[in-house]
Formats: sequence, structure tokens, C-alpha cells
Amino acid sequence: MKIAVDAMGGDDAPDVVVAGVERARDEDTRLEFLLFGDEQRVRPLIKNDERITLVPTTEEISGNEAPVQAIRRKKDASMVRAARAVKDGEADALLSLGSTGALLAAGLFIVGRIKGIDRPGLMPTLPAATNDHGFVMLDVGANADNRPVHLYQYAVMGNFYAKDVRGIDNPRVGLLNNGTEEHKGDELHQEAHKLLANAEGLNFIGNVEATGLLDGVADVVVTDGFTGNAALKAVEGTAHTLLHALKDTIMNSGVKGKLGGLLLRNEIRGVADKFDASRYGGAVLLGLQAPVVKAHGAADARTVYYTIKQVADMVDKQTIAKFVQYFEEHTMAAPDAE
Repeated sequence: MKIAVDAMGGDDAPDVVVAGVERARDEDTRLEFLLFGDEQRVRPLIKNDERITLVPTTEEISGNEAPVQAIRRKKDASMVRAARAVKDGEADALLSLGSTGALLAAGLFIVGRIKGIDRPGLMPTLPAATNDHGFVMLDVGANADNRPVHLYQYAVMGNFYAKDVRGIDNPRVGLLNNGTEEHKGDELHQEAHKLLANAEGLNFIGNVEATGLLDGVADVVVTDGFTGNAALKAVEGTAHTLLHALKDTIMNSGVKGKLGGLLLRNEIRGVADKFDASRYGGAVLLGLQAPVVKAHGAADARTVYYTIKQVADMVDKQTIAKFVQYFEEHTMAAPDAE
């Protein structure tokens, strides 16, 4: 399988991108990479070019640019060239650490949207305290405004992904809201609740609150893009802060604290590993004709490596091909909200 990689996106690119790519390449002989980026900056970082083809580009897209305009104007940008390689069948999937808006625009206008999907959703996998597979949540920022039918489509796509990639037989689907009662929330969430409650083939458990996300209250959490993005950053920030606070407490509590930390180091490491979001990979732009995955802009080489493993898993299982076939055979029109 061949993965197109935007080497120039991200805070620490291209260094972390190349390092992550080489680690994945060394561990999986099936993987080949098309690496798009500034040749003078990327070439010196490649220690071994086996199964890595560097495609020189002359432009980059920053996070400050208007996404659609940048995609249309900068034809030789690394992200645009990588997306074009997927569109033209030269690569099976696209990975980028760059601008979320630009990647969404590249996915829509170059890779292409699956017929029947109104708006692709950005979906990460997040850790849960009660299981090892975590939970998926969408949308977390691809769309600031949504209609009830979009949330219904997110539920169907998230349910499909949880089964096919995460291996969950009957995923619990929850609607993120400000209360568990079915009448809670604004008009969007009330209408979405009615649609999901009447949908066939979904194990819809009703509204879920943000306080239960990390407890694994649902396997698929559906939300609008604005709320999802805020919830995602709150979860990531809380986990990061707590882990650092625990470490600082142990290191600054004298001999007894350090001894206690030493005695519990395996247990503490287990907690840290469980809530290490990087091992779950990046966020998938679900609803496109090929796997398009966004890793965090501040990602390190380890995160890039895990994201590549996630992409390879999707390609290996032909997840998107199954998506396309499923949505060709099943209408994505929302059920009647009774």
C-alpha cells in the first residue's frame, strides 16, 4: 500500500513527519510512501529512502490562509499535491499535520465526497478509562454549523467505522448534549435525538454528557462541529494537565513521595499509556472517497507513527471502499422524526 504524506504541515514539520514515516516503514514492509515537500528541507532528514519517494514541491499552506482559496491558488503546495496523488490513484491514502480547514477543502474538492454524504465529519479516537478501544467522536471541527440530518449521518458513519476498524460488534451511539433527558438541548439536538431514536441499525443509547466521555459511556459520540471541537480540546487539555500534575506531585513531594511513585511506577505508567491520545492515531475525515487523516499540528514523531498505523489499517481493511458500497446501497436520508 502507498500513503501520500504532506511533509510540510505541522508545528515541527518536516522533522517529525520524516521520523515517523521511517519508523513505520521499518516496521511494516508493506508500506510505501510518497513524501511531498521542500526538497532542500526534507531530503537531508531521510536516513534511508527505501520505499520512500520524495516529490519536491515549492509551496506550503499555513493555518492563517483561507482554506478554499489556498487550495485553489497554491497548486504546488505539498498538501494539494498529496491529495492529487490520492485522486489520481497514485496513493491509497493521505496523511497531513497541516491546516484542518485546508485539508477538508482538499478532501472535498480534490479527493471527492462520497455520494449521499452531505458533509464529511472530522473524527478522532479518544481514550476511555473503562476499555482499551476508546471511543470515536464526530464532528470535532470540520463544520461549525450543522443540521439534524448531518448528525444522523455522522452517527451512521461513526457506527460503521467503530465496527469495521475498532472491532466493536454493537457500538453504543450517544448524542453529546447538556443533559441525558431526551428533551434537553437546543432545537438542533432535540431534532437530532428524534432522528437517531428512529434510526434502524443503530444502538442509540440517547443523550450523553461530557462528564461521562472518558468513562466510556458510549463507543460513538455524535455532536456538531463547534461543540465537538470544544469538547475535544477540553478532554485533551484535562488529560495532559492531570498527568503532568501527577508527575510534578511525585517529584516535588520529597523522599516519601518519590518512593511511593517508584513503587507504583507500573500502575502510573499504565494510566499514562491509557490516556495517551497519540497511540490512537489521528482524526479521520469521514465521508470522503479515500482515507484522509489529520494528525495534530503539534504531533511528534511517535504520533505520526501511530497515525500511519491507523491509516494502514483502514487501507488494509478497505474501510472506505466498504463505506462507498454501503452508502450506494442504503439511502442516507434521515428517518422520519416522530
